[in-house]
This record gives sequence, C-alpha cells and structure tokens, in this order.
Amino acid sequence: MNLHQLRFVREAVRQNYNLTDAAKALFTSQPGVSKAIIELEEELGVDIFTRHGKRIRGLTEPGRLVLESVELIMQEIDSLKRIGKEYAAQDSGSFTIATTHTQARYTLPKVVQAFMLKFPKVRLSLLQGNPQQIAEMVQRDQADLAIATESIAGVTGLITLPCYQWEHVVVVAPDHPLLKSKQVTLEEIAAFPIITYDGAFAGRSKIDHAFSLRGLKLDVLLEAIDADVIKTYVELGMGIGIIAGMAFDAERDKNLRAISVGHLFGMNVSRVAVKQGAYLRSYIYTFIELLAPTLNRKLIEQAMSGEKEHYEL
Repeated sequence: MNLHQLRFVREAVRQNYNLTDAAKALFTSQPGVSKAIIELEEELGVDIFTRHGKRIRGLTEPGRLVLESVELIMQEIDSLKRIGKEYAAQDSGSFTIATTHTQARYTLPKVVQAFMLKFPKVRLSLLQGNPQQIAEMVQRDQADLAIATESIAGVTGLITLPCYQWEHVVVVAPDHPLLKSKQVTLEEIAAFPIITYDGAFAGRSKIDHAFSLRGLKLDVLLEAIDADVIKTYVELGMGIGIIAGMAFDAERDKNLRAISVGHLFGMNVSRVAVKQGAYLRSYIYTFIELLAPTLNRKLIEQAMSGEKEHYEL
C-alpha cells in the first residue's frame, strides 16, 4: 500500500469516477491509475469500486469506508506538509479565502489590508462563489477558510464560528414614499417591485420566509448576487432594493436612501468556516482575529478540537 494508490482512489471519486480525468489531474497515465487501484483492492481483499466492464461506476459499501480513511490519511499528510512549511517560514506562505461577493466587496477590504500589513510575504487569494460552492472549496482543500452568512453552519466536515451580525436595509430613491413611514411594514414593501439577492445569497431565505409567514407575495423584479447591481437598478427607478446593511454607504450612495428593516427580517450572522481537523497556520488565526476580534486563538483551537460549547454572538 502506498500514498499514490490512496491519491488515485480519492481523485477517481473527485472526478466522478472518470479515470482518464483523474489521471490528467494527477499528471499520470490512465492505465497506471487503474492498475494501482486494482492492486490496492487486491491487497485489501475488497472491491472499492463497482464496475461495468472495465469502467468504474461508483463506490461499494466497503469502498465508502475506505474512502473515509483515505480522506483522513491524506488530510494528515497535508497537515504534516503545512507544519513543515510554517516552521520553515513563519511569516510567509499561501492563504486562500473562499467567500461570497458581499463579504469580499464590503467586509473584507479593511481586514485584508490590515492582514497584508502584518504579513506582506503571504500570498493571499480570494475565491468567490455561492455558500455551497465555497463550503466545497474548503472541504476539498482548495481554500483554507470560508466566510458567508448562509447555510455553511450545517455543512458536514466544517467547523464554523460566528463573526458578526448584520441586518437588511431597503434602498430607495430620495423622494420615495416609503421614507415617510415611521416604521416600514411588509405590506408597504410588497406594494412595490423588489430588486434583491439571488436565493442563495445574503440572507435571502429570511426575506422569503417573512413574506411567506404573512401570506404576502414577494414581487421580485430582478435578482442579483451583487449589491452594486441592485443599487444601480434602484437608481434607474425600476423598483426598491433589499440589500445587506453593510453594502450601503451614505457617502458613496448619494442618490439613494436606506431604511432599516431588521425588525422585519431579523438579524443575520456571518460565519467563518474551516475544515475539521485541518492544520491552521499561525497567520490564519491572526486573520480570523482581525475579522472577528471575539474569536481568539484559544477559542478557535477549542472549536477545532471539539471541546466547544455552542458559541453564538
């Protein structure tokens, strides 16, 4: 048994059981991958994959258990490599953050700026996607951590901790009638075409849920993943916008006004997620502390080790 065989098994699954694609991803030959997997199966005495002719189609029941062990072993190998790299160069290396557009555009700039001043030798990368995509990036070791509001808290294999709270605002033109309301209601909002986030982003599920509970129709004229796009169409007079409060800046958005609607849609919590059992370099702990000062290294390590109570803001 060797590490190449384990890598081949893992990559075969990642490539949807296509050995040709697995071989390309690992810069080797397809026959070599196939032979190594067969030799591993013979050594273990079980079939890892189900087959139709010479093609593999899926995992057998013991194959699922084998894959779980393979993932753990490869994770430990990656951790060993990272430990070596960190102690060889404490203040340099690579750091990849997976996040949504809202976080990347409105929350992270000042945090990233402060981090780069502390660690100028670190190569920082930002990957963007929806919450499901960024969670998968961390699961697959394509990113060191994920930052998002929606749904990452329940993803298998991830440790998540709350960073900060925020609420939605309604954005309207300066002369809009909603500005005359002392406290805007759902009924008043429902009277106008709405421009807001795509269903996977920025607490959209809470917006939908609030209207559903009141039996009101949500007249969504346009959906977007970018608050700047939403604000642009509001400025054109096409409707009213519902965006994350962090995405409105009175100085920058002079042609718009914001109305707080936290009383309608509740508070949202942005969370940071890391892979369970992953080795975090010291500067990653520093980044998380810059993002959320309440998350010190001791608390994060307790969460990583499973010795945590339910910690919420």
